[in-house]
Amino acid sequence: MEKKTHIPVAYLRERLAPVLFYVIEACLFLMVAALYGYGGVLANMTYALGLAAFFGGCFLVWDYMKYREKYKALTRILSAEERSDSLPQTSSGMERVYQQIIMAQEAEKKALVTQLDEKQQNMADYYTMWTHQIKVPLSAMDLLLQNADAVSSANRMADGGGETQIARQLREEVFKTGQYVDMALHYARMESISSDLAFARLDVDELVKKALKKFWLLFSGAGISLQLEACHTYVVTDGKWFSFVIEQVLSNALKYTKTGAISIYGTDESGARVTEACGYLVIEDTGIGIEESDLPRIFERGFTGYNGRMENKSTGIGLYLCRQIMDRLGLSIHVESERGRGTKVFLGIAQEASQLND
Repeated sequence: MEKKTHIPVAYLRERLAPVLFYVIEACLFLMVAALYGYGGVLANMTYALGLAAFFGGCFLVWDYMKYREKYKALTRILSAEERSDSLPQTSSGMERVYQQIIMAQEAEKKALVTQLDEKQQNMADYYTMWTHQIKVPLSAMDLLLQNADAVSSANRMADGGGETQIARQLREEVFKTGQYVDMALHYARMESISSDLAFARLDVDELVKKALKKFWLLFSGAGISLQLEACHTYVVTDGKWFSFVIEQVLSNALKYTKTGAISIYGTDESGARVTEACGYLVIEDTGIGIEESDLPRIFERGFTGYNGRMENKSTGIGLYLCRQIMDRLGLSIHVESERGRGTKVFLGIAQEASQLND
C-alpha cells in the first residue's frame, strides 16, 4: 500500500514541469483571444485546448502505467538479496547513460572484491602453511627436551632435579606455543570451515579424554586437581573442531586457575548433574572468575576484559573462535561466572534422536 501511494507522487513530481507548461500556454492563448475580442475564435480555441487536454491526459495515463511498471521493476531489483546485472529496458538516452555508469561501477566493484578475496585467500594460505611449518621445530624441541629430561634422570646427577624442573618448564612453554599456533591455524581456516567439516557420531567422553591427554603436562606442573565424571553421551559433530573448543576452554581454565580443581561433568537442561543423556558438557574451574560487566562481551573478537588487562594473558580470540565454531557445528556455548569464585563453561550437546541415529 505504501508503494502505491508513493509512485503517483514520484510521477507527478517528475512530470510537473511539462504539465504546468501546457496549462500556462493554454492560459496565454485564452488571454490573447479574450483581449482582442475574438469571440468565435475563443470558443473554437477552448474546444481545441479541451481536446488537447483530453489526449494529453490519455497520454499521461499511458505514460504513468509504463512509469509504474519500470518503478516496480527497479524496486524489486533494489530489494532483492542477489541483484542481477540486467536493468529494465529504456528508450531514454539519458537513462541509458545512467545504466552504463551503474554497470561500469558494478564491474569495478566486482573486480575490487575479487582482488580482495584473492589477497585474503593468499594470506590465509600463508598462515596455514606457516602454522604447519612452525609445528615441526616445536615438535623437535619438545622431543629434545624429553630426551634431555630422561638422560638427566637416568644419570642421577647431583643437580639433576634442577635440570628436570627447567626441562619441564621449557616443555610447558613449547606446548603453550603450540596451542597458540593451533589457534592461529583455526582462525585462518574459519572462513572456509564449511568445506572442512566432517560430521560423525562421536563419544563425548572420548573427546574429553583426548583433550586431557594433550594437557597432562600442564596439569601435572600446575598442581591443580582434575575431577572427571563420565557423561555417557554421543554427539553428531566434527571431532577436530569440537575438540579444539574443549582444548581452548581447558587452556583458559588452566591459565586463570592458581589453586583448586578443574571439574568436567555433564548436566541436563536444568543444570542438574547427570551421567547419561547430557544436555551440556560443563568445564568448571575455581579460578579468578569473570567480572559480571564483562560477561555479555566475552565472545566478541578482541575483547579481553578486566582479566585481560590485569593478567596480560588474554588475546580476546579464544572464546570468539569457540562461539563461531559452535555456531557452525549447530551447537551452543554459554558461560556462568562470578569474580573470585570460578567459571563454568557450558557446551550444549543436546540433539534430537533423529540426528544421533543418522
